Amino acid sequence: MNESHDVLVVGAGFAGAVCAERLANAGRRVLVIDRRPHIAGNAYDHLDDHGVLVHRYGPHIFHTNGKRIFEYLSRFTDWRFYEHRVRAVVSGQLYPMPINRTTINRLYGLDLDEAGVAAYLETVRVPRSPLSTSEDVVLNSVGSDLCEKFFRGYTRKQWGLDLSQLSAGVAARIPTRTNDDDRYFSDTFQFMPAAGYTALFQRMLGHPNIEIRLGIDFADIRTTLLRTHTVYTGPIDAYFGYCFGRLPYRSLRFEHLHESASDRVQEVGTINYPNDHAWTRITEFKHLTGQQCAGTSLVREYAQDEGEPYYPVPRPANEAQFKRYQALANAEPGVTFVGRLAQYRYYNMDQVVGAALKAAALLTGEPADE
Repeated sequence: MNESHDVLVVGAGFAGAVCAERLANAGRRVLVIDRRPHIAGNAYDHLDDHGVLVHRYGPHIFHTNGKRIFEYLSRFTDWRFYEHRVRAVVSGQLYPMPINRTTINRLYGLDLDEAGVAAYLETVRVPRSPLSTSEDVVLNSVGSDLCEKFFRGYTRKQWGLDLSQLSAGVAARIPTRTNDDDRYFSDTFQFMPAAGYTALFQRMLGHPNIEIRLGIDFADIRTTLLRTHTVYTGPIDAYFGYCFGRLPYRSLRFEHLHESASDRVQEVGTINYPNDHAWTRITEFKHLTGQQCAGTSLVREYAQDEGEPYYPVPRPANEAQFKRYQALANAEPGVTFVGRLAQYRYYNMDQVVGAALKAAALLTGEPADE
């Protein structure tokens, strides 16, 4: 590969695709590569063998408070309104998650109103200051019993760590409510791409200035491909040859299931298993997509250390290690590092889009769409 392109984008997920589209729109000739055989990164969806639209790499539910981010993505997709709901299995019963008034009344046989729930939580919370760890956040909010029933076991499975070993920001992502709102997210914009994520990416990457090559590893071509700039969205430690050691990432294993005799088998999109079974959660895709077809497909998720990197592990020691790589990245000429893995941040999808819009704006000199 010795053709000349203006920009090489490494990775065809949200970070790479947004940068590619913005740069192509500004007149740059862009080559997008990905070592996987498909675009859309972890958001890739497709019809399974039973004709059900599934997310190969686990559920991706779009939500944001960023109007400009939503409007930007709306250029490439129509939307289906969808508010995600989750239940957690505790002692064989299903309870709304995040914890709300229904959860507490049903769990403890109470009949509290909103003010009563707030007062109850005040009596059971274990005050912590400062809120340095996720354990501090949970105990300070809901106390010991709810922590053990809903949080500690799930965290151990998901992260391979105790709540006390994770930074506060992980648990802070999950609210506690005193009303009956059982939506998992409370963002202003909660939608799913009407035709799926892959179709969204196909439109985003359909610009005539964009060329896509799949099944290509950056490590194999990084010294042979001519370009004036690189947008890198892979793991930052891999880019620098793990010179400061491997950054910890948490991976996932997916077990896809199909029920041919049922239209739907879960009452909501996702059910969490904080204390039972080896898996963390099961998601049923037809809740998310609204697809009407025979049968239903689900996925069980198992968290693990080895495998494809999905989640940077938020801990102070890991952040310090990342900062050493970040210093190298800041000094690396002609390369932009953007995305969850390249910036070692536990980003939601909309945050990745926002970071990519900013990065592309810096390269084009245009205002950021965010």
